[in-house]
Amino acid sequence: MNFAVLGAGAWGTALALHLDRCGHTVTLVSRRLEHAAEMASSRENKDYLPGAKIPPSLQLGHEIMPALMEADAVILACPAKALRNLCEEIASMRESSWGISAVIAVCKGLDPQSLDLPVEVLKEVLPHYPAGVLSGPTHAGGLAEGLPSAAVLAFAEDSQWIRDLQGAFSNDAFRLYFSDDPIGVSLAGSLKNIFAIACGCCDGLGLGDNAKAALLTRSLAEMVEIGTTLGGKRETFSGLSGVGDLVATSYGPWSRNRTFGENLAKGKLVEDQLKDRKTVVEGALSVRWYRERCRKMEISTPILDEVYSLVYEEKDPSHALRDLMSRQLKSE
Repeated sequence: MNFAVLGAGAWGTALALHLDRCGHTVTLVSRRLEHAAEMASSRENKDYLPGAKIPPSLQLGHEIMPALMEADAVILACPAKALRNLCEEIASMRESSWGISAVIAVCKGLDPQSLDLPVEVLKEVLPHYPAGVLSGPTHAGGLAEGLPSAAVLAFAEDSQWIRDLQGAFSNDAFRLYFSDDPIGVSLAGSLKNIFAIACGCCDGLGLGDNAKAALLTRSLAEMVEIGTTLGGKRETFSGLSGVGDLVATSYGPWSRNRTFGENLAKGKLVEDQLKDRKTVVEGALSVRWYRERCRKMEISTPILDEVYSLVYEEKDPSHALRDLMSRQLKSE
């Protein structure tokens, strides 16, 4: 197959490397000319995935049109806040990219204007293409190295072409499962970032394994409550894109959201952590949007509310823990 990967961050680069290893024709597109030129010169993405060599077979570019004209499938690996603009750009080139049979978002967050999930943005802006999402406990560095990984590819419909895509992504180091719940997979992928911030705070405060296990368990229960109320299937949250990604992001030393929470607990200010970053801490952005959604729907979200207070109200992390522990007792 011919894949266009739009977005040359760590995850987009790792997916491009993986698909190239699987024997496909792959074009990795960076939106910055100087970034694309640097990668082409060094055959390495020094900004986002240093150390992972880019083979000559993987094509690099900075213009979308040439990649789309030859693509069978398009992977959208931009931050969630940039997804709508990228989709609008793709829509404007539809007449020149008639061979595209699927668009797949791999970002984990919400559209900041509409509060839409990635799959909802795809369906709205690119209604002529089957819209899917790929998510799971997949650290970019591990996938780039070829370490064993698994994830979920979710489309609302099932077809032979989508099953061919599932096979195209899979090899002996990467196992891809199919789901018919793109809403649930999208919700799980963005919600886990919020709870990973809370778990990072637990690490930063040095509260130990007992506290973190309890927090992670209650975070999963809260994620299921939010996710099913907003339209996801309950079983999705017990799978790779739910509990699997939640555990990985809450424990991984590479996790931006977990590290952000850990640094908060150690006294580092939100604005100091977010300014001048090349990568996005999605949980710090989406917690505000989810809090708004959940309040309108009267969903109880005590952990999410405390994360919001940490990020936007400068609440002391130790006070947030105290408030969680002193809530009224109830059955599990």
